[in-house]
This record gives sequence, structure tokens and C-alpha cells, in this order.
Amino acid sequence: MDRHDLSGATAVDVANAHLVDLTVQERYGVRYLTYWFDYDRQRAFCLASGPDRDAVEAVHRESHGLMAHEVIEVDRRDVERFLGPVIDHPPGEPYVETAFRTILFTDIEDSTRLTQRFGDARAMELVRVHDGIVRDAIEGRGGSEIKHTGDGVMAAFASVSSAIESAIAIQRRIAEKTEPAALPLRVRIGLAAGEPVLHSRDLFGAAVQLAARLCARAGPGEVLVSSAVHDLAIGKAYNFAKRGRARLKGFEEPMLVYEVVWQAS
Repeated sequence: MDRHDLSGATAVDVANAHLVDLTVQERYGVRYLTYWFDYDRQRAFCLASGPDRDAVEAVHRESHGLMAHEVIEVDRRDVERFLGPVIDHPPGEPYVETAFRTILFTDIEDSTRLTQRFGDARAMELVRVHDGIVRDAIEGRGGSEIKHTGDGVMAAFASVSSAIESAIAIQRRIAEKTEPAALPLRVRIGLAAGEPVLHSRDLFGAAVQLAARLCARAGPGEVLVSSAVHDLAIGKAYNFAKRGRARLKGFEEPMLVYEVVWQAS
């Protein structure tokens, strides 16, 4: 998958460039499968299969000369987990489809201690309660589960609002479920947003890493979000508390952190 940083490009421009790629690709043993074009952000991401990076870049070089700013190797299954099934658009048909996603992580607080205190069977029951609540919230708001981490879940959303609403629903449902039954289940959640190819060799690398770090920093019952998530949700009916800047592992500069206040006042 590659990333193109554009300026003043239209859906027609990108569709035409992709069409020319298709006429050249066979010479290099490459197949351009699809692309995502975000008009507002002026970014395009091409998904292709081929023998190597050089062959993929050679197609762009010969067809239109619009070279990618970054190219990474990806697994198509991972792409579809984050971005959904690859749609076979008719060649040359202009369209706009963003690849920007919001990443959500959940984590069960002190899962190791729960196993030591209650035993494997009871601890697994709590994990199943967590999984059921989280998956209902994700699926009910158009999200996609990427993987189960053992103590939590990673998911992706095309909409920032859907991701925030999912996080709020998870915390509220867990609070409802645990209080009357005195279940020792507390969950922390982290949210970050970004694009599939930026400055990492991994798909959605920076957004995934930031969401995981925010999740680890959150307290039990908290939802922490990045500044990008907060800024994209401005004007919507969410209550945020500014938590200041935090130094997070893997990031050179301190990151601005916000908490989603989900409890009813």
C-alpha cells in the first residue's frame, strides 16, 4: 500500500491516474486492486499486489509520474479488517472514500490479579462478559474488530463519533452489569485516529500505537483520547476533560490527552 500527498486533486484526477496504472501494470507483474481518496485531506492510498516495491513504483513512474511518498508491505486481510472489504469500482469511475480510521483499545484492569484471586474459570467468565459488551458496542456502531489481545479488544471505526459512542456505551454497560452483581470488572479504553500509511512500516502504525498507549495510561472506567479524536469531535455532544500533555512510550514529543466524561452528571 502506498500514500500520495496531493494538492488540488479531484476525484476525476485520481480516477484517471488509476485508470492509466491499469493499462501499464501487466508489464511489471503488478495488479492495482483499489484506492482510497480523501478529498478534504488531499490524500490517496493505493493497494496493489506485485513482486516488490520497485515494481509497484515503476507502474506509477511510467503511467503518470505521480510517485508515492511512502510505500509499505501489507497483508490484504489486515487491510480489510481496518478498511472493510475491497470494493471493485468500475475502472475510471470517480469516487471519494476516506481511509482515515479511529482506533479503539480496551483493556481489563488487573487481569492477572483477577486470575490469581478468583481462579481461571471465574476470570474467563469476566473476560466473556467484557467481550460480549465490547463486541455488541462495536458491531452496533459500525466498527470492525481487528483482534483480541487476551485482556482486551482492538477495533477500528470509519467515524470518530461512532468510536466515541462505542467507548461510552462499553463503560456504561459494564457499570450497569457490575454494580448490582458486584463483579470485579473494570475496563480502561484508549482512542486515537490516523491514516493507514504515514511514517511507520506498519499499517495504521502510529494510530494503533497511540491508542494502545492511551489505553494503558487510562484509569479503570476511563476513556482517554488523542487530540486528533478530540478535535474531530468538536461541536458534537460529548463532554471532554483536558488531561494535559503526557510522555508516552514510542513518541518523542509529549502528547495532548483528553478524557471523555461519560458518567451522567
